[in-house]
Amino acid sequence: MNTAEQIAAYITGQPGAKQAELQELDRLIRRLSPGCTLWFLDGRNGEGKVVANPNIGYGSYTIKYADGTSRKFYQVGLSANTTGISVYIMGIADKTYLARTYGAQLGKASITGYCIKFRTLKNIDLDTLEAAIQYGFEAGDEVREGA
Repeated sequence: MNTAEQIAAYITGQPGAKQAELQELDRLIRRLSPGCTLWFLDGRNGEGKVVANPNIGYGSYTIKYADGTSRKFYQVGLSANTTGISVYIMGIADKTYLARTYGAQLGKASITGYCIKFRTLKNIDLDTLEAAIQYGFEAGDEVREGA
């Protein structure tokens, strides 16, 4: 299966309401960054052991490590979890930025340095989530240095 097929299978494999919300978020993210690089990570490590929830990635940025190495990774991620949905805004150097900028308007969500987690779309302000995702695509590599 190619990446688009893996993404479609992952989304359609979710239970009813979560499937519909993932489809809505997938459309929203693709609208914000049309033609972006798509990723699908199945949650398995190099030995095939499940170590994380599968996730969909959108866009691409370069992670630069302190030791001078770097690698490509997605800018925005989407994943179902046991209690809801997680949206990842990757590579933000200021780990308080998402909570400070979007937290008060977002609604019922938990926000970490790079993850916005919520039970259902009904619990959050979708325009605020969209603004956070847009920030994830617009923030340049200079914001991501040292991530």
